[in-house]
Amino acid sequence: MGKLAKLKDLAARAGRWLGLTPPAAHTAAIAADRFDQMTWRDTFAQAAGLRELADDLGECHDYAADLLADVFLAACKAAPELRDRADMDPSRLVNHQIVASTLGSPEFTELRRETVGDPYAAAMAVIAQGPALRRMLERAEQAQQAAQQAADARQAAAGQAQAVADMLEQAATQAGDDGTVAAGAAQALQDAMDQAAAAQQAAETAATAAERELAAATPGIRAAARAAAANAAEQAREEAALMAAWGLGPGELQRMSFEQRARLAARLRSGRLGQWAELIGRFRHMAAGERARKTEHAPGELAGITLGDDLARLIPSELASLGVPATRAAFAARYAEQRLYVYQTRGEQHTGQGAVIACVDCSGSMSAAAAGGASGEAWAKACALALLDQARAARRDFAGILFSSPGELKVLRFPAGRPAAIGDVLDFAEFTFNGGTDFQTPLDAAADLLEAEYNADGRQKGDIVLITDGECGVTEEWMRAWNDRKHRLGHRVFGVAVGTTPGPVLEALSDNLRTITGLTGPDTVSAARDMFRVI
Repeated sequence: MGKLAKLKDLAARAGRWLGLTPPAAHTAAIAADRFDQMTWRDTFAQAAGLRELADDLGECHDYAADLLADVFLAACKAAPELRDRADMDPSRLVNHQIVASTLGSPEFTELRRETVGDPYAAAMAVIAQGPALRRMLERAEQAQQAAQQAADARQAAAGQAQAVADMLEQAATQAGDDGTVAAGAAQALQDAMDQAAAAQQAAETAATAAERELAAATPGIRAAARAAAANAAEQAREEAALMAAWGLGPGELQRMSFEQRARLAARLRSGRLGQWAELIGRFRHMAAGERARKTEHAPGELAGITLGDDLARLIPSELASLGVPATRAAFAARYAEQRLYVYQTRGEQHTGQGAVIACVDCSGSMSAAAAGGASGEAWAKACALALLDQARAARRDFAGILFSSPGELKVLRFPAGRPAAIGDVLDFAEFTFNGGTDFQTPLDAAADLLEAEYNADGRQKGDIVLITDGECGVTEEWMRAWNDRKHRLGHRVFGVAVGTTPGPVLEALSDNLRTITGLTGPDTVSAARDMFRVI
């Protein structure tokens, strides 16, 4: 038994020398746990674009699915860990080099600002890089062939080493009591060991050739990876800006399913919605800026000088007396008596309490594009959506009323008590009539809403914004009834004439009237700035 144990020990040492226990050979360049793998599988199942890309790349690369998973996880994981090249299966060395080049680029770092923790954004980034990934694989075709040959040679060497180990084990079990084996078995064992050594040498040669081919392809891969990441980052930023323009934050987007979000993005990019996104975003940012300026003690317009004790509004001479030790006692006495000279200011009064209602003219003339590409309808609806934000911030109800010819009316309500559904917002933006112009129908509908609010909650002083490029006649009877309701409900009417001179009816209806002479240029949005300050 001692000689038998010696023979078995020889078998074990020979097996280790021939590479019987090969190093770990990973097929994924990015280390992933079960949660990461589940996220990839779920996203891949939901994203038709990813599956189509996998099929397309599969025509020129056998391991396309592994590559896409690596690029996805590199974009999505908070701290992606790139495996060492020595730990990779040789057949995945091209994948590893593409992922390494991608992770090492500053452009991909910028892309990750939009994609980390967001499977949808990461999937869209992979799809955006699809054409570049195909070019990289085509350029690395020879390197991939060499890598595959290295993988095959390594597998063959492992198989030969296993055969040697099996023959050694068999020889050990068939050995005589003195440890001898038959001459034929010994020769066969020697031949197997020679074949295993040759296979090992072939594997090393193939690995060297693969490294050489991969080194030749690496500069092209790096350049393509940087360009692909830059393109994907630009697309990701554009989509994020598009969503933000429509009032969609990252939290709300990530609560949507992949399919819902993809459909929403496609809808926002298409047709008029995509063309209006920049204008809508500018309006909303401007309105947000006006809200930010409304602080509790903000000074208003300078009206003169008066007596008081507001140290923030001291005139310069009073500040000077405070700085002179001899006059400080007199300053303190006048401060106690509220007899300091201070600036008198006149602030704007924000009287709106009821709902904010935007009446948008959807007649045919409003849809005509101006010189810069914008239309009166686009300006009006962008303004209305900014008013929706204003109402939300003030916890006021909002209603959008779209009107055209008599009887053509669409009302969308956005109560303050619940979030504005993005579907309703897009319906408001997309819908149009393309007819004539009638003021009576939309204003009656707006007054009905304010009256219902007054009857239910006792709230008055709503705000109606009438945006139009037209003019129409109204009867004296209607005007008297309108003025009676207005007096009773206490609402204000802001009239906005878009690209035209306001007519007498619009002037008579409006408490606050402004004219928008141009729909393009830097003053396009700022023309409504003062209206947002008081609504």
